[in-house]
Amino acid sequence: MDPLKILEKHYDKNSKLYDLLILHSTLVTKKAIEIAKKVPELKPDLKFIKEAGMLHDIGIKFVDSPKINCFGKHKYLEHGYLGRDLLDSENLPKHALVCERHIGVGITKKEIIETKLPLPKRDMIPISIEEKIISVADLFYTKAPGFEKIKRTIDEIKKNISKHGEEKVKKFENYCKMFKLFSY
Repeated sequence: MDPLKILEKHYDKNSKLYDLLILHSTLVTKKAIEIAKKVPELKPDLKFIKEAGMLHDIGIKFVDSPKINCFGKHKYLEHGYLGRDLLDSENLPKHALVCERHIGVGITKKEIIETKLPLPKRDMIPISIEEKIISVADLFYTKAPGFEKIKRTIDEIKKNISKHGEEKVKKFENYCKMFKLFSY
């Protein structure tokens, strides 16, 4: 499976959005591979990480975020499950789950209901080691203009995640320990 062929099927190869998606996805994929190589004992599937890392944000074309050249009708938060729907239609169910589960450190059904998020009412939490690695790698890179020059630090990620509660920070810290990103 060639992720670029899938992306080119759904994006105009000559668009700014395609360029942004490829650049962001390449950075995230490289970071995910770097993380995976630190934990060979967890047996991460590097081939799958390379594919899913490139496809994790395929749903952004459906969202309304003009600053990154997205002119869809959905809220940015929805790009995960919309990407899942798209990759399910491509018969890529494992890759599809990465799309849905990579947002932050995951979103629970309870959170979706309690905060009335515009998402299907189901858990969207990374489960496989590969899902966890890609979701952590994604936290290092934004899609804001000039992002390719900026890699967030662990402290910056923690500060950003803290807006969603201390339990999210703890989960991220646990992932950092699991992936040997830093120690306490």
